[in-house]
This record gives sequence, C-alpha cells and structure tokens, in this order.
Amino acid sequence: MLLYVTLGTNDLYRAGHFYDAVLPVLGYRRQRSSEEEIGYAADGDTRCRFWVVTPFNRRRATSGNGAMVALAAERRADVDAFHAAAIAAGAVDEGEPGLRSYHAHFYAAYVRDLDGNKLSAVCENPE
Repeated sequence: MLLYVTLGTNDLYRAGHFYDAVLPVLGYRRQRSSEEEIGYAADGDTRCRFWVVTPFNRRRATSGNGAMVALAAERRADVDAFHAAAIAAGAVDEGEPGLRSYHAHFYAAYVRDLDGNKLSAVCENPE
C-alpha cells in the first residue's frame, strides 16, 4: 500500500549517523544520499522506502503529534536490538520492548529519534 515514508530532520548529518546505526538491525541500509535527503532500502529491495529529508519548503522540521512510523521486524530479538541501538544512538525511550494488547503476538518497542519523530519496531511472529 505505501510507496515510501519520509521523516523530516533539521540536521541531516546527525540524522544519518542515527539511522545508519539503527536501521541495519532491521535489514535496512542507506542506499542514497544528497545534501537534502538520505534514502534507505530493505536488503534486496532496489527502491528506497524510508527517507530522511530536510523540508522542501526550507522551514524547520517538526514531529507530528500522533504520527509514527512502524517498521516490521522478523524476530522479537530484532525489536530488542532496534530499541537498544536507538537508545545508544541518542533516541528517547517511548516504550521498552514487550508484548502489547493489540493481539497475542504484537511485540513492539517505541522511540523518538533525534528530531522527535516517533518510531516503532514491531514483530508479529510468536518468537
């Protein structure tokens, strides 16, 4: 359904270091970069589906209240690794890894990146 997702940043260099440290644990790697944007693709995907950008209108990037990007994780250990890598890279904890009430196998962790964007890693597998 979704073609790609963008998140705004006020410091692309700093955001790149953050995402370069966090996204590989979920199988995403930096594939593109310029002065305005950085694109990440899943291993084996030829198209960037996750972009970190400076706003096109040149105004300050802000995080959305109620907005969040949830990234799929194959294993619960990947959710744990995502959370640990994000916290180590300077993210703010918004919910430690654990089961949530959405369904029996909904295992998730939540963080805010260096610009305040909310991210989640979710595993819906039983292990």
